[in-house]
Amino acid sequence: MDTHLTQSADASTTDLGRRVRAARQAQNLTLEAASQLCGVSRSTLSKVENGLMSPTFDVLQKIVLGLKIDIGELFGPAQKVNANGRRALTRKDEGQRHAYRGYQMELLATDLAHKAMLPFRIRISAHTLDAFDDWGRHEGEEFLYVISGSVCLYSELYAPTHLNAGDSLYFDSRTGHAAVSTSTEDAEVLWMATGAEFPQPPDIGT
Repeated sequence: MDTHLTQSADASTTDLGRRVRAARQAQNLTLEAASQLCGVSRSTLSKVENGLMSPTFDVLQKIVLGLKIDIGELFGPAQKVNANGRRALTRKDEGQRHAYRGYQMELLATDLAHKAMLPFRIRISAHTLDAFDDWGRHEGEEFLYVISGSVCLYSELYAPTHLNAGDSLYFDSRTGHAAVSTSTEDAEVLWMATGAEFPQPPDIGT
């Protein structure tokens, strides 16, 4: 594996952990209280905060909902102004990095808070389901578009779905799922997810 990517992933995991701890402490929550609010075990939350564990998207979503923060706050400052005409430009390779299990993720448009959808560019390095401990499963819907390579999306309800470059799939996030690369090289995909309603900022003037 590329040493730079490994170091970058380690640094992002450590930084994310610091941000999770800061968000918890800002609300004067103990680790135990926060774990109950988030629906994440105390040991898992502790590992995330100490940079010992790179959380899955499912765990990230539980943390942001439980602590009533925006997912963008875990990766950097985000604009929270509730205004029309918002936009976010992400230059090539300038998204926020996050890695877990068989996915090397680049979060896009992280400078905007409270987005209706969460866009990612993901390099799928997992080539078998052995890379995952369990299905991915969370509230919302997802859209997967294969940029390069080939992918197989496994699902609790459907037969494995094979996708080649240019193919796409829209599915319910609540159905357990996992994607692996079926090409010799790692596959690259554009992955977009909606989630449960994230906390919204108060209306201006209230």
